[in-house]
Amino acid sequence: MLKAARKIRRGKTVRSVAALILREMETTFGRSPGGYLWAVAEPVAAIALLSVAFSIAFRAPALGSSFALFYATGYLPFTMALDTANKVANAIRFSRPLLTYPAVTFLDALLARFVLNLLTHALVFWLVIAGIVAGLGADITLNLPRVLSAMAMASVLGLGVGALNCLLFNIWSLWERIWQIVTRPLFIVSGVFFLPEDIPLPYSTWVALNPVVHVVGEMRRGLYAGYEARGVSHVYVYGLGLGCLALGLVLLRRHQRTILGEG
Repeated sequence: MLKAARKIRRGKTVRSVAALILREMETTFGRSPGGYLWAVAEPVAAIALLSVAFSIAFRAPALGSSFALFYATGYLPFTMALDTANKVANAIRFSRPLLTYPAVTFLDALLARFVLNLLTHALVFWLVIAGIVAGLGADITLNLPRVLSAMAMASVLGLGVGALNCLLFNIWSLWERIWQIVTRPLFIVSGVFFLPEDIPLPYSTWVALNPVVHVVGEMRRGLYAGYEARGVSHVYVYGLGLGCLALGLVLLRRHQRTILGEG
């Protein structure tokens, strides 16, 4: 009896998440000309701009010979982690009208945004990297387990931070403004432009406190032969991401009636 009830609940969750994903796709990509093309065009434009700007100032990137590949391996995992966090953080706000239905829970809303964002960024990553290799002749040595590991790290970190922010955004509106201010410098200090190994002490230790640096290092380790990225800590990133996720889910469950205006 208990197994049957769990099976039914899992089926409802899958249907709810699938319906929310379709709604998200229609809302985010279906109403603008080009749709999914903008998801690819934005990082391509950013990487092209970075490549042109830094190729004028420097003879070669900090790693390899392709400016486009170097900045792509920093920019794409950075945006994957941060965009996942921001999308998940706004999941309840985006799906609030549907959360009044008993079949849809706040967890369904979080999962729907997370899954769609993960699939979108994974698709964009492979398209951009393939375009750089094919179009610019960039040389890579693909270590698929490392690349997938970096994606997993970015996803878990984004999900965890997003779940915790989902609570904070809804019960303390000022935190959303603070978060936007705090995360603006992250682009500069997340290893997109540099290698952590090139930063002298004690600044390299401070930079390593940023979990996105570890995600970027793991991604570059998966695409550059001989690059070891010794400072990468999977335990730190997964511990931070899963810790934020657990805390966020517990508090969301406790305060969900208040957030939805039912208590």
